[in-house]
Amino acid sequence: MSDPNDLAAFLDLGWQRLTRGVADRRAAARHPVFATVSPDGLPEARTVVLRAASRSTGSVEVHTDGGSDKITSLRANPHAQLMIWDEKAKLQIRLSTTVTVHQGPEVADKWQTVPDGSRMAYGASPKPGTPIPNAHAYEKLASRDWFTVLSCRIDKIELMQLVEPHRRAVFQASDAWQGEWRVP
Repeated sequence: MSDPNDLAAFLDLGWQRLTRGVADRRAAARHPVFATVSPDGLPEARTVVLRAASRSTGSVEVHTDGGSDKITSLRANPHAQLMIWDEKAKLQIRLSTTVTVHQGPEVADKWQTVPDGSRMAYGASPKPGTPIPNAHAYEKLASRDWFTVLSCRIDKIELMQLVEPHRRAVFQASDAWQGEWRVP
């Protein structure tokens, strides 16, 4: 077993779990909770699919429908947090991020890699969140025009592992990911 006081090894564990979430549909990091703040200042959280994680650029990526409320929220406040609970590792990962919204021609190459069955997640009429008279009074469009990529530059990574004894650390981009231990 590695040294439980090794900050670099703890950060390695966090990145290992994140990158596994991109590659493995059954991995805990595959479906993080994505939290934003509405234009009214209220918290919003929803589950998304992790599509990319890059340690070298300090970023993660998710895809969404451009008509969703999270786009309005991110345009008002570009900060979001992703939270993952990895039961197997007993590890909570929180990523504080600054999000850039990409749409249209700049994401055309990524649209080409989206499987046909998954394209139905992008575009609906009426737009997501609109009140409807019954559960199925909408149409899925599979529209490239609504396909949106959220590039999330990670500003801070917080890891908390609930093994005995518990341990918690915070790593910030602003200090080159050196990290510091915190009380769990």
